[in-house]
Amino acid sequence: MNVPNNLKYAKSHEWAKLDADGTITIGISDHAQEALGDIVFLELPDVGRVVKAGEEVAVVESVKAASDIYSPVSGEVIAANSATADAPESVNTDAYGSWLFKIKPSSPAEYEALLDAAAYAKVAESE
Repeated sequence: MNVPNNLKYAKSHEWAKLDADGTITIGISDHAQEALGDIVFLELPDVGRVVKAGEEVAVVESVKAASDIYSPVSGEVIAANSATADAPESVNTDAYGSWLFKIKPSSPAEYEALLDAAAYAKVAESE
């Protein structure tokens, strides 16, 4: 299981990266894509949507199941990665390079409260 140290994580298996401009890039973890199996469809949030931390914002479908994707932080969706939506299998081959959406956070402290790599690895291993 690949858990990069430069990212933060939600217990619901999303990763988050704080960008230089203060926005947060979000995707699903390697553990999540592995558990889902072959991903065949992604429904991403609309740009401009205001979300709360923990809110369902997207859907990922695999040959096994459909799962909700939750926003790890509150804020406004400022981008959705159409390239990843057009090639959802890219999440299986590069979970950390295939981001799903970006948020302009309304509460930067929520990002700091997310799990670090070591804490997330323990959560993932316990499942």
